[in-house]
Amino acid sequence: MTRWAFSTLGVPGAPLAETVRLAREHGAAGLELRVHPDEEVRLGLDTGERRRIRALLADAGLEVPCLATYVRICGDAPDREVLEEARAAIALARDLGGAAIRLFPGGVGDGADEDRAVRRLDALAADADAAGVRLLVETHDSHPTGEAVARLLAGTGAAAIWDLLHPWRHGESPGATMAALGDRLAYVQIKDVASPADLTPIPLGSGAVPLEEAGALLRGSGWRGWVSLEWEKAWHPGALPLPEALPGARAWTERHLP
Repeated sequence: MTRWAFSTLGVPGAPLAETVRLAREHGAAGLELRVHPDEEVRLGLDTGERRRIRALLADAGLEVPCLATYVRICGDAPDREVLEEARAAIALARDLGGAAIRLFPGGVGDGADEDRAVRRLDALAADADAAGVRLLVETHDSHPTGEAVARLLAGTGAAAIWDLLHPWRHGESPGATMAALGDRLAYVQIKDVASPADLTPIPLGSGAVPLEEAGALLRGSGWRGWVSLEWEKAWHPGALPLPEALPGARAWTERHLP
């Protein structure tokens, strides 16, 4: 059975206990935890805080399908800095019971970007395996399409997050994204916007993102992984409050991926 979650990006700065209550009220099975200095979940938490957060989530019956980090696996920062941040995120995911960490590409889309990413993903593989944490690269920024992320991941053990917005706004159809990612697809983020130029979150089904097409493709493929609503309230403060979007996310998931 497909499980649905939502990202804490939709309630920036909110106490995690309040977000947990929101998840329970709306029937979410998990929380995608944003890892950021402004959030309760952040790198550098001490052991006691990690235990408290893990217990809070477990007591509520919530899973942590992904920690949304800001590690840029293709970026031009020194390898040491990127690997240090990624390893800290892997350890945090392990301690919180998280199944995966989200990595951004974060490059400029040239061959050197991808060489750096492959080198770093290979260097992180043993750490991730030992922690029981998957490395997931999102269709985003320098590699917004399924084709681009699949090329980046070739020859590595990492997998992909399909953010439904970015491939579409860069001209790649849902069918092409799914075909490109193939068995690398491990996680799906859903959202809707009015147009490729206006990225303010709006309720699912009221905008231009081809959600129905994507849902039909996932259903037809027998998808049984996580689907997460990424309501980007942190970047678009004028967006509706997250609670107003959650019923639509639950309904979309139940309709397309029972």
